[in-house]
Amino acid sequence: MFFLTILLFSYLQMSHQIQKTTANGKEMLSNPRLMSVQRTLNVVMNENVSLSCHADSGSPPVTYTLFKHNQKVSTLNRPDLTPALFNLTINSASDVGEYKCKAENKVSGGWKYSNSLNFTLVEPISKPVLSSPTSQAKKGQNVTLSCLSENGSLPITYIFFKGKQNISPPVKMHKREAAVIFLYISSSSDFGTYKCRAENSFRNNTKYSNSFNFTLAEEKSHSQPLIISLGLILLLFIIGFALAIPFFIIPSYKAKKFKSTRSSTGLTSPVNAEDAESYVIYTEIEPVKSEEYVNFPVIRREDEKGENLNL
Repeated sequence: MFFLTILLFSYLQMSHQIQKTTANGKEMLSNPRLMSVQRTLNVVMNENVSLSCHADSGSPPVTYTLFKHNQKVSTLNRPDLTPALFNLTINSASDVGEYKCKAENKVSGGWKYSNSLNFTLVEPISKPVLSSPTSQAKKGQNVTLSCLSENGSLPITYIFFKGKQNISPPVKMHKREAAVIFLYISSSSDFGTYKCRAENSFRNNTKYSNSFNFTLAEEKSHSQPLIISLGLILLLFIIGFALAIPFFIIPSYKAKKFKSTRSSTGLTSPVNAEDAESYVIYTEIEPVKSEEYVNFPVIRREDEKGENLNL
């Protein structure tokens, strides 16, 4: 049994060697490997990139052909087994598609294809903007901070800072939305300078936001509403007093003055003032003897006093 196992292993090795050689004793090509010289598949617009295509084994010369979306891009001949380098420029989004290369030699007229590569077009992020719904706060208040970069390839990772110390774990946003954190203002030290940082897969592309400061809100005095209320009440009282003067106070004053004047003259008649000029009180007298004199009073309201007439 052991002998049969060794015999089978030897047969497989011989078969492999036969497949690698031809009738002329030349070695057949292996499958080439396609890779990025920059060691990254993230590219930006107008960037120059290089692709390397290389077959580790095979009889030279070797012809390498690069394809993009199954369309021929370029062809290079190598007299030895050195890699073929294809230089490209990313001019548009269509340049980040699927790439493959093909290696062939003249040994058997056959060819081999490589693995595929796909570039990812990335855009550098813009400077993020740090903002809050309110810039004033007081102790014991909850506040929020928002950080957003308007441009840049997703996802974007945000980190918040107070001074130089980070105050949040990294927040990765897969949508064009702001990263938000919640803060509690517990002491005066929380009224510091805040910033945020944004970064994406673009190489060496980290941006910091503007600075943001919370200011202490002025607490309103409890006596202020009371003072305003008292002022309004006083104003209404003054307006009411001014309106009462022509309707109540002046007529009452005139009536009192007129009554006082009548009391001093002894008049009690309710006759109107406009009839005073023709108002005369007559008194019946008894017949008297001749050559005697009688006195009777005549009162005129306009003079408001009595006159004695001699008859």
